[in-house]
Amino acid sequence: MPALQSWADDVENQDFPPRTETTDKDGVTTIVEYRLNDEGKKVKVTRKIRRTLVKTTVNHVVAERMGWAKFGQEKGAAPGPHAATTTVGENVRLRIHAGGIKAHEAADNEKDEMEAMRSQLRDKKVTCRYCQGDHFTARCPYKDTLGGALGDADAPPGDGDLPPSDDPSAVRAAGGKYVPPSMRSGGARGAGETMNGPRGRDDYPTLRVTNLSEDATDQDMWDLFGRFAARGRINRIYVGRDMETGLCKGFGFVSFEDKQDAEAAMKKVHGLPYDHLILQVQWSVPKAPTA
Repeated sequence: MPALQSWADDVENQDFPPRTETTDKDGVTTIVEYRLNDEGKKVKVTRKIRRTLVKTTVNHVVAERMGWAKFGQEKGAAPGPHAATTTVGENVRLRIHAGGIKAHEAADNEKDEMEAMRSQLRDKKVTCRYCQGDHFTARCPYKDTLGGALGDADAPPGDGDLPPSDDPSAVRAAGGKYVPPSMRSGGARGAGETMNGPRGRDDYPTLRVTNLSEDATDQDMWDLFGRFAARGRINRIYVGRDMETGLCKGFGFVSFEDKQDAEAAMKKVHGLPYDHLILQVQWSVPKAPTA
């Protein structure tokens, strides 16, 4: 019975051809070698390698610094990084955001929420709450007439608000048309009172301010006109804004309780440079009463 041999003896007994390495005229290096695969069979492995010289343009200061004489443990070494002491990594670009990473993540989450909301509202149709038309409620041409009816319908009825049950001129739509409160119950009822009392909103001296910047706010209007309310106070301030962007549309209104305060404000603010623009102030013309 022959003696058993170790695996080292088997490897030594393997007669493999020597490893060969050749380079052709195109600069392609071909390496041929023989070895055993996982199944214990002898296989031939051929590898082709092409070495390419890549030139990069760098700052002349960087090139000069790379040619400096090395010192310390690297004294006398060849130019360039040494694998034993230097690790070359990839260039990492830093993205600096105001507020740090949390603010950037919050901004990304807000963008995702806006995109999700837009995708949900993309197929929906805009409907006015007043006349059920295909436009925004704020741009409804019947807002002045239908707005009061919508508010009355939402409010709970009080004593005397409900018309008689047998009255055909009660609050209803006659032939698809709106019946104003002054014409209900045979016209016996007078015009309704406003929240401002017996004095209507248009009775106050109102100034129309134009050429406002997109960033103008109500607080800016208070800062401009608040110091002129010496005899009374400012009743109302309104800044026209875009429904989609929320930016100022370039105009606004300021209502004073005293006309002399309004005149003084118009004289001082008209032609005043504000936020790189010249403000224009004039009297607001009240709207004509609707029939």
